[in-house]
Amino acid sequence: MTSASPRWRKSTRSDNDGNCVEVADNLAGVVLVRDSKDPAGPALSFTPDAWRSLITALRAGHGD
Repeated sequence: MTSASPRWRKSTRSDNDGNCVEVADNLAGVVLVRDSKDPAGPALSFTPDAWRSLITALRAGHGD
């Protein structure tokens, strides 16, 4: 059995004021999201389908 570690990357929508969201989508069956200012803090966990649905809704303007 192999154990993978999350590979965090900053969202392309993050601003330069330190308000950054980081995403780890390299793990099988899960997408993790965290606040870059608190890397040791909690992370939200989504299924890949739920993550795609969220991103699609946000891009369509349903997140205002």
